[in-house]
Amino acid sequence: MPNTDAGSLPAPFREAVEAIRRARFRSELSVQDIPSPSSVAPHSIALSADVTPARHDEDSELGTGRFVLLHDPEGQDAWDGQFRVVCFVQAPLETDIGVDPFLADVAWSWLTDALDARGARYSRASGTATKILSTGYGELAEQGDGAQIELRASWTPHDADVTAHVEGWGELLCMLAGLPPAEGVRSLTTHRAARQS
Repeated sequence: MPNTDAGSLPAPFREAVEAIRRARFRSELSVQDIPSPSSVAPHSIALSADVTPARHDEDSELGTGRFVLLHDPEGQDAWDGQFRVVCFVQAPLETDIGVDPFLADVAWSWLTDALDARGARYSRASGTATKILSTGYGELAEQGDGAQIELRASWTPHDADVTAHVEGWGELLCMLAGLPPAEGVRSLTTHRAARQS
């Protein structure tokens, strides 16, 4: 929930919260409110999501993510606006996908494709994509090799109607978890073919 009483919220932030509540997510995604940060902006709302099935009170083995909407009525120069989205997604991968040299590029393009396919209007996008490769040893040797992708991103929505932004984040998480893409979002094999041609 927002970090202030609903009655004291500025109208643009109330509108943004309502837009988040209107968001529709894929049935494979379990989304819930979590405590939001209070030190970055005067107003914020945060969500967590897990690709089901997930164990209670634990991050999903299929994919997990966080979405935070920050609002400062005075605006912030770094944002170039009154709102800022900050998100995180993480998912395990097959090892052969984890070593793909284009994986980070693909993960970032999945985010922008998911936002663009929904008509989200934004600017000042930035982020990092991190590939993690691991090998188990000793008592963990039976786990073998593994891979994981993490994407951290932020951008400035152009207005308070952020429904497309939160839905795009949800779609990104589902894509990284290996679910088939929604319409308008390209798959990893599509990106590989485009790079090779």
